[in-house]
Amino acid sequence: MDFVLGLIIVGWLFCLIWIPLVIKANWKIHPRALFVCFFAEMWERFSYYGMRALLTLYMVKVVFQQISSGEADVKSLAIYGSYTASIYLGPIIGGIMADKYLGFRKAILLGGILISIGHIVLAAQGIVAETNELFFFVALSFIVVGTGYFKPNISSFLGKFYDQDDSRKDSAYNIFYMGINVGAFLSALTCGYLGEEVGWHWGFGLAGIGMLLGLFVFWKNLKHFGNEGLVPQKKYDNESIFAGFSLNKLIILLSFIAVPLWALLFSYDAVFKFGLTGITIAVLAYLIYLSTKYENGSRLLVVLVLFLFHAMFWALFEQAGGSLTLITDRFVDRSIGNSEIPASQFQALNAFFIIVFAPVFSWLWMKLNKLKKEPSTPLKFVYSLVLLAIGFLVIVMGATSAIASGQKIIIWAIIFMYLFHTLGELCLSPVGLSMITKLSPADIVGFTMGAWFLSYSVGNKMATEIGKLISIGNLDEGSSMEAQIQPYVDVYLNWGVYVVLGCALILLCLVPLLKKLMKGIR
Repeated sequence: MDFVLGLIIVGWLFCLIWIPLVIKANWKIHPRALFVCFFAEMWERFSYYGMRALLTLYMVKVVFQQISSGEADVKSLAIYGSYTASIYLGPIIGGIMADKYLGFRKAILLGGILISIGHIVLAAQGIVAETNELFFFVALSFIVVGTGYFKPNISSFLGKFYDQDDSRKDSAYNIFYMGINVGAFLSALTCGYLGEEVGWHWGFGLAGIGMLLGLFVFWKNLKHFGNEGLVPQKKYDNESIFAGFSLNKLIILLSFIAVPLWALLFSYDAVFKFGLTGITIAVLAYLIYLSTKYENGSRLLVVLVLFLFHAMFWALFEQAGGSLTLITDRFVDRSIGNSEIPASQFQALNAFFIIVFAPVFSWLWMKLNKLKKEPSTPLKFVYSLVLLAIGFLVIVMGATSAIASGQKIIIWAIIFMYLFHTLGELCLSPVGLSMITKLSPADIVGFTMGAWFLSYSVGNKMATEIGKLISIGNLDEGSSMEAQIQPYVDVYLNWGVYVVLGCALILLCLVPLLKKLMKGIR
């Protein structure tokens, strides 16, 4: 059997055994809603990470194959950054719509439908039509608008089943986060293989099937949610406000209209960056304003400060779908026996490590909490940045060794880099989701979660700019190994190690102040 196919089979068998064990261990501890949200989010992330594994390679090798490799790298990374930034920009609007009008249930279902349409359009492009840039952008825009509804609201919805100071909450979000990464692991393995080895449309199409499964799981289990997540007021569904449309139906119609408008933004990178900057400034200013309007509003200031460090983490971490995919494709020795592992499948490493270590971290936080030794949320963020820097140091050492030997980078360098990045992510991402539901006033939790996802958006667009620094220095395919790899070494060392460690030191100094502003919340 081919090694890569064997890897896929083993991966699926591992998840089919591991997931039931984790659920069984936590079934009596947590509400049923956790496991429903777990599976729905797992399949939505299967959809997203299936796209993420293939997108940069697909653009470089197919969409922009007619231009030089260096220009294709720069353009592909710019669009990839705009796409991933958009994925996390939409949740601001989606969170507000759910809070005020749609309710969490309807917003999640609407988002899933839009995402599924996007994948169908993208898969159809490879079957019934030639590759067309505008067609491609429309498909991405369906996914962007849909994720804006789905992503923040399923995270916020889960928080509704726990009290604000419930000690189980961090544990629940670690389990939920494991679900995210089961989807990411399986999609990177499966969609990555299908896309690179069978046909791009097969990879994109399978990702869409994953989203449909997520929708089905959520819809079939609505009865287990009690009264949570319903439309805030029935009049939004029933009362006509324009041309026979209720407010919620009008919101749904406008969501479809937004798709072609958003598609235009992918062609104008400078406009997108300007708009993202303006939105970020406005949202952060509004958070400051809200902090003056609520009792314990100072907790929102903690969200604002950690927003900045969170964005920096993702600016480097999200090299995974861009420059790290390119360096893996071009300069890592991926051969195992007579097989060569597709570059896109290496993105499954991050998810695999999370599946393994998320239950460990969940247990660890609960154990330390009982001993009254659990680190505060800001201190966990410090740990995450340090671990991220160690990961980049590993790949820098591997690349430097490759330059010295004239050989490709050993596979273990990329594996251990993803391991340290994953451990850093587990100290930051699920903790951040839990933090928002703790620190945000109940009536604006959807908006606050959307604002938090904006930090992912900013980080992803920053990742593009960092990735471009590498691509600009790597235009000549005929150059030596050293000349081609050195730009990666320089950028990863300066940004991934030095800048990240500097941010960790600054945040460490701020920890006492942030703990004071959190007013008893850890």
